[in-house]
Amino acid sequence: MQTTVDSEQVRAVVRETYGRIATEQPSSGCCGTSGCCGPAAQPASEALGYSAEERRSAPDGADLGLGCGNPQAIAELKAGERVLDLGSGAGFDAFLAARQVGDTGCVVGVDMTPEMIAKARGNILKTELRNVEFRLGEIEHLPVADASVDVIMSNCVINLSTDKTAVFGEAFRVLAPGGRLAISDIVAFSEIPDAVRNDLEAYAGCVSGAAPVPEIEQMLDEAGFRDVHVELKSNSASLVEGWSPGAETLVASALIRAIKPVAAHGTR
Repeated sequence: MQTTVDSEQVRAVVRETYGRIATEQPSSGCCGTSGCCGPAAQPASEALGYSAEERRSAPDGADLGLGCGNPQAIAELKAGERVLDLGSGAGFDAFLAARQVGDTGCVVGVDMTPEMIAKARGNILKTELRNVEFRLGEIEHLPVADASVDVIMSNCVINLSTDKTAVFGEAFRVLAPGGRLAISDIVAFSEIPDAVRNDLEAYAGCVSGAAPVPEIEQMLDEAGFRDVHVELKSNSASLVEGWSPGAETLVASALIRAIKPVAAHGTR
């Protein structure tokens, strides 16, 4: 695989793309085009697996129709739990989680895009919630203390990172022993051509940066996680079709689960 783009190029285009989404409501799909990181069909979030009730429970402006699935479906959140949302965007998943964990729990959303953080913080004011906050930061360098969260969620964000090993290492660090991952993301099931790998628009569109399932499993294992499960969604082709030419033949939406052992070793 010949890659000509570097991490800074990718980070810049991703930040610019999602900053634009935060300030300009797209007409269809997540990037104002026909569907990267979210189907063009409306309501997009219901196509991703969210219920109408979940959509109604979030403040206006939180649900941007982004993502490739519903991590809430596998998070199994309980009252009192501490939740971290990686790449929290305008806060949709974070607000849903905040209602599930209740006043005795808390939710922190982390996003590297200032415009998204501003939008999410503004959305807090539309609710009565006092157990949710949003922090500006990169998922490779989380602004979160060691062993301070019980559950990490993420929706179609880790594929955008050029250093997934660092992301999973940080996730392991901030999870308390016994904590768990509940992630919806894009994975590769075919060799992604160099032309696509080097296409910055396709990277921001959640295609170019997808890693194969065996690599994801290996990275999670090497980070220290156990009970790793990666499950491809049955409706994946319809979700990713149109994100990039031939995307449905290259990548798939998947649900990723993993546990940090109670007797974890090391200081990852």
